[in-house]
Amino acid sequence: LVFAALGMAIGTGNIWRFPRIAALNGGGAFLIPWILFLFLWSIPLLISEFAIGKKTRLGPVGALGALVGKKYTWMGGFVAFCTIAIMFYYSVVTGWCLNYTVAAISGGLAGVNGPEYWNSFSSNSGLTLAFHFAAISIGALIVVRGIKGGIETATKFLIPSLGVLLVIGVIRGLTLPGSVGGLEFLFAPDWQALLDYKVWLHALSQSAWSTGAGWGLIMTYAVYIRQKEDVALNSFIAGLGNNSASLLAALAIFPAVFALAPMLGQVPAEVLQESGPASTGLTFIWVPELFRNMPASTLVLFIFFLALSIAAISSL
Repeated sequence: LVFAALGMAIGTGNIWRFPRIAALNGGGAFLIPWILFLFLWSIPLLISEFAIGKKTRLGPVGALGALVGKKYTWMGGFVAFCTIAIMFYYSVVTGWCLNYTVAAISGGLAGVNGPEYWNSFSSNSGLTLAFHFAAISIGALIVVRGIKGGIETATKFLIPSLGVLLVIGVIRGLTLPGSVGGLEFLFAPDWQALLDYKVWLHALSQSAWSTGAGWGLIMTYAVYIRQKEDVALNSFIAGLGNNSASLLAALAIFPAVFALAPMLGQVPAEVLQESGPASTGLTFIWVPELFRNMPASTLVLFIFFLALSIAAISSL
């Protein structure tokens, strides 16, 4: 259950979305409301979803109908509709992960810098469409296999591998010359930013997005759990594990940007705070740069993007 919940929560929302949203919203200042909303919003919602699913043994539509009356069944349908709508966006990002996995093992990331490869791939509509289709197909096959034979089997081995690789990325990033600037950017708060309501709004949306709180996902998983499962404990593990993965991703990427961007003739702070395609591709641009000169870099990049793809697919 723990790995399934972490597999649902930990994905591209942590490794792709969190670093760029934090960078665009004051770095250290963003962390304060983000942590607050974990305890004020996300974990209470996860507890509620666990409890509702465990009690009713029904999916979102049936569960809310059984809980508050049939005339409110539409509320569960609305939750399911919103999650499906998000899936169409999320599946595109999952396709990006699959593309980078293939490119890493085939040597496509070698000999080309991160920004060049990202711009080339993201502007190729045929290629992005093909990998989007692959992501949807893989997700469908896992769902057909069910919770135990599909989702549980996929997550309990590959989520730990993603954690190990994130730690390797952090160690690698922090040992690069000039990486200290990335730590300062991440942890030194711009207090003025806390007066901006948009920072708080983005922190709330990031917490909800990344943990999957309120999406009906944990409610659905809870249908399958044992009666003796500790709902509060599992909710805290899922929430804290999710936030830990986000911080590890930022600790790998921010120092890498500060250490490596000057070598590409770019200003690190401007790279992190740039919006548009460069922000969207932040992780995809800088993780290859981070691992490029490591021993067995091709293998390390392949394993990282494979684990990231699995994390994305488990959430998908």
